[in-house]
Amino acid sequence: MAADPNSGKKASDTNTNNNDNKTGGALYNDSNLTDSQYDLPADAGFCLEKDETRAKNRFNGKVAIVTGGAGNFGAAGAERLVSEGAKVALWDIRDASDVQKNLENKYKNLKPQIISCIADVTNEDSVQAALLKVITKFGRVDMLFNNAGYQGDFTKTHEYEVKDFSKVMNINVVGVFTVLKTVANAMISQKPQGGVIVNTASMAGHGSPANMIAYGTSKAAVIHMTRIASLDLAPYNIRVNSISPAFIGPGFMWTRQIELQAKADSIYYDKDPNIVKDQMIGGVPLKRYGSLNEVIGPVMFLLSDDASYLTGVDIKITGGLN
Repeated sequence: MAADPNSGKKASDTNTNNNDNKTGGALYNDSNLTDSQYDLPADAGFCLEKDETRAKNRFNGKVAIVTGGAGNFGAAGAERLVSEGAKVALWDIRDASDVQKNLENKYKNLKPQIISCIADVTNEDSVQAALLKVITKFGRVDMLFNNAGYQGDFTKTHEYEVKDFSKVMNINVVGVFTVLKTVANAMISQKPQGGVIVNTASMAGHGSPANMIAYGTSKAAVIHMTRIASLDLAPYNIRVNSISPAFIGPGFMWTRQIELQAKADSIYYDKDPNIVKDQMIGGVPLKRYGSLNEVIGPVMFLLSDDASYLTGVDIKITGGLN
């Protein structure tokens, strides 16, 4: 029932290996999707998005890695970090140089320090090589937004292909772990020791979304991985938390889940995508989907010193959906 936290471009915000929206990336091949957007009116729902009191300048001089950096969620996270003074490394299986250039141009008055690295989160050697580039350029790592992922198919359990199930697990579980472990070791060995890690999970990992056996299972693993890692890494001054977004839109991932749930031929969703949209939003107390920035805000909070006594925590970003 929950959306992929990266409702951005087509490939992957989370590895693009992740979840993303305008460009058709390497992971998704949904050629049967329509061009419909299923957007909600800007004034739909309650407690509308505001930004008057958003924090500023929390990360001056800090070094952050963002996986899935070529995707919408990764790019949005990187932008918030850059705008608040961080040095940022964009990791993605796709070329994230366009994101880098856009941020450099937009924030040129801040003279941002940004690098982009090709990194396959499922390959330990690739992750190690990307980390070496970061250490060589910036000298250390203070923060990790461990955001790369893959939503997978929308198919009933008994019809789900083992090949796609394995792909979801490899990116969302093995990939998240590989990045977490590799970066944590860098945080342990550096001086001063320590850092902060935020993993992207999903409400799909808390609930039991129909037709999403692989994705839901993988995100439940990320939530549990976060809790265990928070215990293991606390003695090394590393905090580990996660976020669990629900329905986030507009964008490719929002459209994708609506249309694929409609086509899944289950008793839980209608066959008309417009009705599916209403079914999804109808269960949200705020009666709207969340925006990209409404996900990134809690990520920045968890990365900041305002969350210095929080570890092993998962923040549900759901508009009240439980």
